[in-house]
Amino acid sequence: MESSVPCIGLRVRSRTALWGWVFEGIRVYNGVIFQYKEHLDRLYSSAKAIKLKIPLSPEEMTNAIVETVRRNGLKDAYIRLVVTRGVGDLGVDPRNCRKPSTIIITKHVEPSYGAEARQNGVSVTISSIRRDAVDATSHEVKSLNYLNSVLAKLEAVEVGADDALMLDRSGFISEATTTNLFIVKDNEFFTPHSSAGILQGVTRKRTINLVRELGYTMFETTLTPYAVTNADEAFLTGTLGEILPLVKVKGIEIGDGKPGAMTRRIMDAFIKIRANPTEGLPVYQETQKTISRR
Repeated sequence: MESSVPCIGLRVRSRTALWGWVFEGIRVYNGVIFQYKEHLDRLYSSAKAIKLKIPLSPEEMTNAIVETVRRNGLKDAYIRLVVTRGVGDLGVDPRNCRKPSTIIITKHVEPSYGAEARQNGVSVTISSIRRDAVDATSHEVKSLNYLNSVLAKLEAVEVGADDALMLDRSGFISEATTTNLFIVKDNEFFTPHSSAGILQGVTRKRTINLVRELGYTMFETTLTPYAVTNADEAFLTGTLGEILPLVKVKGIEIGDGKPGAMTRRIMDAFIKIRANPTEGLPVYQETQKTISRR
């Protein structure tokens, strides 16, 4: 249970390196694994969708993750949890992989990670690379298939943007390369529906509930590029970045080009909930509650 692993440590015949995996990225805040059950549920759901049987039960997986964090003495961290099909031959037939593998990587990450981006906001372009359709290699499965995200990110880098928004096959906004999109218009919140080929992010889900807890109207719907550039405010959500104000799209300022008041309120509320032990799984306790998959 190492805190980091070198890339060359992967066995070449592992389908981690060849044909795929499912994984989760999870944050730990002050010794509490944030939204742990939601992440665990998604891991097992992703594996089910690609017919990958995870070798550990949810309880065994929980114990392994907690022990890894404990052994590394981490209070604030990022966990990368990976399940591969295991070692096999060079073909695509997964039956040749007899024993799936589980990898747990942990790294110290301060809660203030990405503070500059949260303070000033980020810019995006709109990529020419389309998000995969839901009847293809759907991004509802959190898997290794990030190629179109990588290509979209390269487009963003080439034009000097921080990231890229990606469209679905119908031309509606899907998501950014590794984050989900929210916009604010007339004091109401909107985010693309799952039919747009998005990853149903854990931070996205918690943000949707948070918006409603704060008394605002929240819609999951289709969004056009026009709707985004004409929004009053916009922000991105993800495990590492948390809530990132989006201030510019293809050189067009959103609102006044600064993080908006509604976005700031969501950001402040999110900081409060991430500090709440009931929002996750405490690591440093003598007795851990059993986590069962829904």
